[in-house]
Amino acid sequence: MSGAIFRDDAYAARCDARVVSSGPEGVVLDRSVFYPRAGGQPGDTGTLRWAGGEAAVTDTVKDPEGAALHVLPEDAPRPAVGDTVTAELTWDRRHRHMRMHTALHLLCSVMPEISVTGGQIGADRSRLDFNLPEPPTKEWLAEQLNALVQADHPVGERWISEAELDAQPELVRTLSVQPPRGAGRIRLVRIGPEEAPVDLQPCGGTHVRATGEIGRIAVTKLESKGKQNRRVYLVLED
Repeated sequence: MSGAIFRDDAYAARCDARVVSSGPEGVVLDRSVFYPRAGGQPGDTGTLRWAGGEAAVTDTVKDPEGAALHVLPEDAPRPAVGDTVTAELTWDRRHRHMRMHTALHLLCSVMPEISVTGGQIGADRSRLDFNLPEPPTKEWLAEQLNALVQADHPVGERWISEAELDAQPELVRTLSVQPPRGAGRIRLVRIGPEEAPVDLQPCGGTHVRATGEIGRIAVTKLESKGKQNRRVYLVLED
């Protein structure tokens, strides 16, 4: 996705950009800090401002070409193609998504060799579904997760080719969402040191720089969603 500033710098909260397309469905910019809804992570919200106008961004999705499409209210003014706009995130919401997303990677790490069958990231509550007959207790999961948070493991990334991913199928932990293909390379998100990662898996979402930034995690609910499908809910205690 060209111009995806959020992928290079998840902490960039605003940018200036040029309008590539503008219509009832939304606005596409040549570059953006807004994350488009994908992989269980919601699309960003915020504001577009330009000379003589301003509009709220109520959601961000991908257009047919894969670019970030900034969705505006039906009755909102729209910038014209070629206009320069300032795009600014609702930062508190995005940062909670970053903390939650990294927390869900930690949840994967404490249940090794178990595939994820579904999930959803939210600012207030997030969940993952696992294909296992019986989950650990809420208390055990919370203890493991908060120990990883307190260890303040670094969070980084690297890129591999699609052929390298095919040679390491164990890196793909999710059955419901497969890594996007066609660009020739896959982004891996790593928690912990390169030589001994706590978690390593393909991911296109936004994350914090270190696990200590997540804050204390509470495991609020475990649900049975089928014979071998268990749902785990997390919240951030602040």
